[in-house]
Amino acid sequence: MAWRVLLVFAAIGALLYGVICVSLYFGQRAQIYHPEASWSVRHATDFVMQRDGVTLRGWVMNPGKPQALLYFGGNGERIEDVRESFAAWFPERSIYLVPYRSYGASDGDPSEANLMGDALGLFDLVATQHAHVAVIGRSLGTGVAMQVAAQRPVEKLVLVTPFDSLARVAAGYFPWLPVNLLLIDRFESWRYAPKVHCPVLIVRAGEDEIIPVERTLALAKSLPQAQVQVIPEAGHNSVQEFSEYRVGLKRFLN
Repeated sequence: MAWRVLLVFAAIGALLYGVICVSLYFGQRAQIYHPEASWSVRHATDFVMQRDGVTLRGWVMNPGKPQALLYFGGNGERIEDVRESFAAWFPERSIYLVPYRSYGASDGDPSEANLMGDALGLFDLVATQHAHVAVIGRSLGTGVAMQVAAQRPVEKLVLVTPFDSLARVAAGYFPWLPVNLLLIDRFESWRYAPKVHCPVLIVRAGEDEIIPVERTLALAKSLPQAQVQVIPEAGHNSVQEFSEYRVGLKRFLN
């Protein structure tokens, strides 16, 4: 009798585990992408790019400069919020801030494939107007920035609170789930590292509560040419509030 009870509990446990895995698989993009905070657009957009029938709307600061800067933000970031600071920090660069699909005033649905196609299209468009194009990626955006730098002639690359693989980060949070089998959008930056040949700056938050330090250090190890700047007291979402962040970016990009 006891073994039958155990079998029932085992079956229920297996069923629940399967339901969790299925829910994770079909709901994973809702866990990765969080555009909600960016939907309240406070500044009128002045840049439009269309790709595959989808319209992306963003901003250009300091237009007409000989050098350009592309910024790819975090998964819940309002990149609109860096308009004034970046314009002041990099006066010799035209700064292109284009929200991902479904972020800000941009249309469409986010996925790694869509974000990468849009990012490469943006680089190609900007490169026709500027002799040099630098790229900054932050958090999730470092996965985008790495792939752009691996496939295009990026002048300089900045990776703020980066990781080597989103799949590895997720596996650390959910060690009891087969994340490696379930995850579709993997952002495996380490795979692209050998193809990145431009100067690289990695900015690590010393108190990063989102990206484990080992994931950032693993990426740094795969980029032997990279400079690493540590802001000891910064958290994952507060790194931009420290003066060392501004000074490090300005020194590297200017």
